[in-house]
Parts: sequence; C-alpha cells; structure tokens
Amino acid sequence: MTTAKDLFIITMDPRPERSVGQGDLSLALAGAELIDLIDAGAVTVDEDRIVPVEASTPQDGLLGEAAALLTREPPHERIEDWLWRRGRDLAAAYQAALEEDGELTRKRSGRLSFGSKRVEPVDTPARRAAAERWEEREPVLAALASAVGVEGGRPENAEEAEDTENAEDQPGLDDDAVTAVVTAVHDAVMELEAVRQRRTIENSAFANLWRGP
Repeated sequence: MTTAKDLFIITMDPRPERSVGQGDLSLALAGAELIDLIDAGAVTVDEDRIVPVEASTPQDGLLGEAAALLTREPPHERIEDWLWRRGRDLAAAYQAALEEDGELTRKRSGRLSFGSKRVEPVDTPARRAAAERWEEREPVLAALASAVGVEGGRPENAEEAEDTENAEDQPGLDDDAVTAVVTAVHDAVMELEAVRQRRTIENSAFANLWRGP
C-alpha cells in the first residue's frame, strides 16, 4: 500500500493513547502522498515549491487523484499550501477507500445490537505490512506519525513546540525533499493546533460575556 494508507492504519492499530484529530491526520496524509510522489519520480521539490515532472499515473486511486491535482504551471505551489488544499477532508476519503478495499470494518462499540459503531483494521496482508513497517520505525512513517501525536510525537499545545524534536532531527531522513515535506507537515499541524486553542479561548470568553458576573 501507499505511505498514506499505512499511516492511516497505524494511527488506529495500535490505537494511540489519545485519539488522532481528523484535521491533523488529513494534513499528514497529504504529506504522505507527496512523499510517495517524490519517491515515484512524479514530483521534485525546489526549495519549498512542488515541481511536477512527467511520470506515469500511480496505480493507487487516491495517489493518482493527488497527482492529477498538482499545479503544473509556474509559479508552482508551496508545500504548505498543498497540505492545506489537498488535506481538506482527506482522512474521510482514506477511511472510505480503505473500507471499500476491505481493509477496515465497522464494529459496534458495545455488546448490544444497537449503538455507535467504530472502525477497525482488518487482519490483512496490507495491515500486517503496515504494522511491520511501523514496528521497524521506518523513518518516513515514524516522522509523519510523530506529527499527529502517535507515540507522543506531538506536543500537547503550540507553546511546547519549541521543546519538541524538529522534523529535521528525525533519524533516517536523508533526503532534502522528504525532509522539507515532513517539516511542513509538523508546522501545519502545530498551526492547526494553535488555531484550535485560539478558538477555545475566544469561545470561552464569549460564553463568559453572556453569563455575566
């Protein structure tokens, strides 16, 4: 499977100590797609710009969709802009695709025949391959998982970011283009977290205003 699909699976199995936000995961999935396109020779990175090159269409449907959405005329798109544009609702798209492929199944959360359902990975060769890649701490997968907080890789809030290991310091990332993408993913996730915190503060202040003294 692709890096993005492996990433989606390992964020669910083993289940992290805290749930991964859909927005965070969507940004990381967009980064994973871009890294696979780099590996496939479909794009190069010029500083912080994504430069498409002639290459065959990826066989994976979602990765092919990503390739088709690349900005092919200069000025080429910045990595950060790509993450936000491509990442919109991307986690939901991957969940739907993996369910369709039989890699995910829905199970009820309780013993009764009614109630909410949860999605779980199915024991397939693809899941086992993703788990093996994770257990070996393959550098790219580990760095992307860290960005969304799996294994405690992401700080709890934006103020702790300065004390967190930078993406450039992740072991095994010896490709400048890949490192640039991973760094952009970490930065985008931290930016999203900062937005969440601002909204929480604003909503709290607004609620206090209406409650009065």
